[in-house]
Amino acid sequence: MNIKEIREMPMSELKKNLADQKEALFRLRFQHSINQLDNPMKIVETKKTIARLLSVIREKELAEKKA
Repeated sequence: MNIKEIREMPMSELKKNLADQKEALFRLRFQHSINQLDNPMKIVETKKTIARLLSVIREKELAEKKA
């Protein structure tokens, strides 16, 4: 998921995706701890996606305050 796609989403969808990504990160960390994770880079990708989502959510909150 790239930043362009994320910025086009409405706020409700952003928050839903954030919750989904946090859940996915939890599952990936659990799989990694019991050595069942094939690609550990998925953890890094998921963390970056979470950071992007949080950044866009904050941008939109600030834009609403400003307007």
